[in-house]
Amino acid sequence: MPDFCRPLWPLLCAAVIATPAHAADDGARVEDILVVAQKTQQTIENAPSSRATISADTIAATTNAVNVEDAVKYLPSLVVRKRHIGDTQAPLATRTSGLGSSARSLIYADGALLSALIGNNNTSASPRWSLVSPQEIARIDVLYGPFSAAYPGNSIGAVVNITTRLPDRLEATVNAGTNVQTFRQYGTDKVLPAYQIGGTIGDRFGPLAVFASVDHVTSNSQPLLYVTALQPSAGSPVGQNTIGAFSDLNRTGQPIKVVGASGFEHQAQDHLKIKAALDIMPDIRVTYVGGLFLNDTSAHAETWLTNQATGVPTYAGSLNIDGRAYTIAASAFSGGVYDYQERHWSHALSATGTGGRFDWQLIGTLYDFAHDVQRIPTTALPDARSGGAGTITRLDGTGWKTIDAKAAWRSDAMTISFGAHADWFELDSRRYTTADWIHGGEGTLNLQSKGKTRTAALWAQDAWKIVPALTLTLGGRYEWWKAYGGLNFPVPASPLAFDQPTISASKFSPKASLAWTATPHWTVRASFGQAYRFPTVAELYQVVTTPVPALPNPNLRPERALSEELAIEQHDNHGTIRLSLFNEAIRDALISQTGPLPVVPMQVGTFVQNVDRTRARGAEFAVQRADILPRFDLLGSVTYANATTRKDTAFPAAVGKSLPSVPRWRATMVGTWRPIDQLSLSAAMRYASRSYGSVDNSDFVGNTYQGFYKYLVVDLRAALKVTEHWSLAIGVDNLNNDRYFLFHPFTQRSYQVDLTWKL
Repeated sequence: MPDFCRPLWPLLCAAVIATPAHAADDGARVEDILVVAQKTQQTIENAPSSRATISADTIAATTNAVNVEDAVKYLPSLVVRKRHIGDTQAPLATRTSGLGSSARSLIYADGALLSALIGNNNTSASPRWSLVSPQEIARIDVLYGPFSAAYPGNSIGAVVNITTRLPDRLEATVNAGTNVQTFRQYGTDKVLPAYQIGGTIGDRFGPLAVFASVDHVTSNSQPLLYVTALQPSAGSPVGQNTIGAFSDLNRTGQPIKVVGASGFEHQAQDHLKIKAALDIMPDIRVTYVGGLFLNDTSAHAETWLTNQATGVPTYAGSLNIDGRAYTIAASAFSGGVYDYQERHWSHALSATGTGGRFDWQLIGTLYDFAHDVQRIPTTALPDARSGGAGTITRLDGTGWKTIDAKAAWRSDAMTISFGAHADWFELDSRRYTTADWIHGGEGTLNLQSKGKTRTAALWAQDAWKIVPALTLTLGGRYEWWKAYGGLNFPVPASPLAFDQPTISASKFSPKASLAWTATPHWTVRASFGQAYRFPTVAELYQVVTTPVPALPNPNLRPERALSEELAIEQHDNHGTIRLSLFNEAIRDALISQTGPLPVVPMQVGTFVQNVDRTRARGAEFAVQRADILPRFDLLGSVTYANATTRKDTAFPAAVGKSLPSVPRWRATMVGTWRPIDQLSLSAAMRYASRSYGSVDNSDFVGNTYQGFYKYLVVDLRAALKVTEHWSLAIGVDNLNNDRYFLFHPFTQRSYQVDLTWKL
């Protein structure tokens, strides 16, 4: 047995000898007609991948879910970097890729793409989770690895398919919730409330089914940024005598002063959605899904510094702290003060046909940044609170379109699936100066990043039953990719050109899987998949200057992944037990690194480059069992991943070091006890060992701002069905109040109450 499997062995033995008794799996509990359409889609794609599934009933019983991304936080190997309720920057990390690799996973809602593949980062390229509310979820399915030809190379990590409800009778819900966080760190001590209220209504009128939902969230976050200053090595009498700073170390072990906090976000978000499905014929359905997301975010800062002589709060200037001279720039605090407004539209139109042996689906999607404006002051605080000079950044015109046509033909011995895909992604980012950052109009254009990518693909896959117990799945995907229209209006002294070159590539990705059903309840599956992940338009063209400067690279090459998995799974009506051994090797890996930028004067920032070769190998053990003890359900996982850089010509110090934000160990566990049918009591745990933010692992101090530390978070939830129409839930997240950093400080202990009425 490999060494990394030994810690899993006792847990595997305990799960295998357990004797559960459960009535039906999650899929059998949901009867909504849209789930039937989702099953048709799964039949067409016929993905030979390891998977995890969670239903609406399980989410309601186990998870304090204010936003939809909360629903996946206990699934195997997944980490969502959700910093606070309503966070619009919540990328998904998988067992082999970290939080800065958002383009290595795919997230869909009813076939519409939620992954923002305009970039590969944890900011503007974070998934658009906000287009789905927790109340409309029917189920969530997660596929692990790039083993299905139906998905592009962005499936290297995982594919998350969210299925939402569409009723076949009159239904309505109203739900309200409150979440209160207590946050204490350095000089910040705050109680931070959040509120959520929403409702759904739907009905069926003969061949037409209609569903509408609305959801509003108001939230207040902990500080997302801290203001720090490096401690000079020698003392000096220069500067105004100032008190209130906290001594600490930065992530590379250098002494610093933490002088304040910024990025306290106050958010008001609204999500509206309408869905309609029309049965044109008994076996043909046309479905439209439209969504609108509105976000109004304002962020402020606080200083802990005061002038020792006058007692006046101090934000910038030449200061003397504990006998050493510091210079605090105006941008140190004002960079974490901003106003951000979004109005985003999503549309999806699909047609689905089902038959005895032939199923087909045609779906087109559109996501539009109709209004996306951020205002930031360049004037020093406190004057910036009443206006002054600043910048206005617009992303209006950014967005994407996709089209997929796919079908499957089935015989007794095989299922042949095939399809075509096309997508178009566009980035249009402009930054202007303004005389009044709060209300002023756009002045001079001082930064622009623009470009487009497009991809066309054909794929086919054949699942052939060689004998009843042995199924061989072979597939392939051929893709034509192009990046064009790149333009950069550069910052002063930047090495970037105005017009960027057009680049293109065409790649073939073979897939293979062999599954042996040893008994009706045991399956052994060996899978292989090659996948090409093409550079995103932001990696190629987007310049960022705050809060961390970043430069793109218009000459990036696609990254090529070779993935293998050996999975052993026991499955029955009680649930599943699975052990997966996985290996992933990537050439020309697209990784964002932190270091000196090629600009004058020198700045430290981030940049993307092709790393020669990386490798991630390990094991994932997952359990989903109902009634593992009488009235007690268990959901859990343990993942070990040894993910390292194997060759990096441009940065040899990274060789042999752990890949950014990929911990060695991850674990989740959820236990749910139902003492009576109307009540469920759940206790959950999430754990990750420490990781690193830099490719050379030079950030050896983890528990500090911009560091990546280990965490163990315990959550509780009690859900009670009070009457046929009313239900109540109370919960606590981070009960143990673990204060940890994943670059940003994360949520501390918070309390939640939910009240739901159903027709």
